[in-house]
Amino acid sequence: MIHALSPLTILENGDRLDRDEFERRYSASNIKKAELIEGIVHVASPLRFTQHGKPHSQIIGWLVAYQAAISGLEVGIEPTVRLDQDNEPQPDAVLFRSGGKAQIDADGYITGAPEFIAEIAASTVSYDLHSKKNAYESNGVKEYLVWRTIDREIDWFILENGKYRILEPDATGIIYSQEFPGLWLNVEAILSHDMSTVLKTLQSGLQGGNS
Repeated sequence: MIHALSPLTILENGDRLDRDEFERRYSASNIKKAELIEGIVHVASPLRFTQHGKPHSQIIGWLVAYQAAISGLEVGIEPTVRLDQDNEPQPDAVLFRSGGKAQIDADGYITGAPEFIAEIAASTVSYDLHSKKNAYESNGVKEYLVWRTIDREIDWFILENGKYRILEPDATGIIYSQEFPGLWLNVEAILSHDMSTVLKTLQSGLQGGNS
């Protein structure tokens, strides 16, 4: 006999739920990744290696190298982040200070806004640059990086007076974090998957020198 799923355990794209109901349905499902953004459920599609898996690993490698040199930092891959009752994303990467606004709660999830979030997106049509960006902005994520892999662009936003503005690269193509001293990103190098140059530039930032 085939038993139909209860509507109370189904989680689908476009569902409008609060965080408590989202978590209940998510826990009862077999879905690998789903996010609640501004009260709307987004269920992840299969991910391609070239457009997501490879650049994702490179952003993580860059952040972990930075964490290894600076004490008191946490780096995570796709953690559940409880921002507010309408927003529970799973960012591709987070960087935050131990003892800062983002805390590990009793359930092992992050509660509160990490200082830095990175997302891998296909293009500007992605909700990473729209509803998710709005959610991060309103919850006080201080820096937000989006790597648009199809467009070969990096968008790095910094929160000023409650609104995001773009951090532009300098004449040499490097973007400098305002929140984390020494967190430098060579934009052309990472877009070209040249991790050797990416890490050399980061090392220059950590040493306080020039790349």
